[in-house]
Amino acid sequence: MDRPRVVATDLDGTLLRSDGHVSGYTREVLARVESAGITVVLVTARPPRWMHELGELGVHVVALCGNGAFTYDVAGRRVVAHRLLEADVLASLLADLRDGIPGIMLATEGVDGPAAETGWEPDDYPGEWVLGPWQELAGRPVGKLLVRHAELSTEELTGLVAGIVGDRAEVSHSGAVRMTEVGPPGVTKAVALAHWCAQQRPTVDAGAVWAFGDMPNDLPMLTWAGRSFAVANAHPDVLAAATDTAPSNDDDGVARTLATLLG
Repeated sequence: MDRPRVVATDLDGTLLRSDGHVSGYTREVLARVESAGITVVLVTARPPRWMHELGELGVHVVALCGNGAFTYDVAGRRVVAHRLLEADVLASLLADLRDGIPGIMLATEGVDGPAAETGWEPDDYPGEWVLGPWQELAGRPVGKLLVRHAELSTEELTGLVAGIVGDRAEVSHSGAVRMTEVGPPGVTKAVALAHWCAQQRPTVDAGAVWAFGDMPNDLPMLTWAGRSFAVANAHPDVLAAATDTAPSNDDDGVARTLATLLG
């Protein structure tokens, strides 16, 4: 089995267990991977501010956050590059989504943190959020627009959002209940990962990358990588698209697959 130069993995539902943490076994395997000269890249829908807790991984990693919108230095706790949804495009999307889907709530993730319309109830760190009229969300470029609905399923909402957004932006979902994510046009996990690989010296081609994921927003990365693994708990579309399968996230599927690689 040829060893990859890069292992790219999603976090929630893939590398992390359902409680949001990694096991001691996974930490030990990741340390062995790093010692073998293989680079681990985290490719996640999480915003940069959700990466602070990942020091428990115990290895030096690069993080491509917001479905590729942000390149984040985990150790330094800083965004080092970004690909943003421009304010004028964001303004038109906000207005069209508000008119087209009754009952939605809107929020954004920017370089300087999260913002949401009044009435949005943050699931995390409430003190970090700026709340106000939805029209004010268009005042800055952002990495991601979040659309939430109290009744529509995630799949239903994503379909409606995609129909309104069209080719103006990238629409995806990462499994969050009743929520859809809208990112900059042309920006996906695959685009961000390919760009990072091209910057390495020597460059890393797709054939030297193994990718792990579980949700539809992982599909571009999984289809780009030379070898792709869907964890057993993955969305059916991901299971169908990946070249290989791995045990579930709660069974340390990424680590067990990599341990077999290392022998």
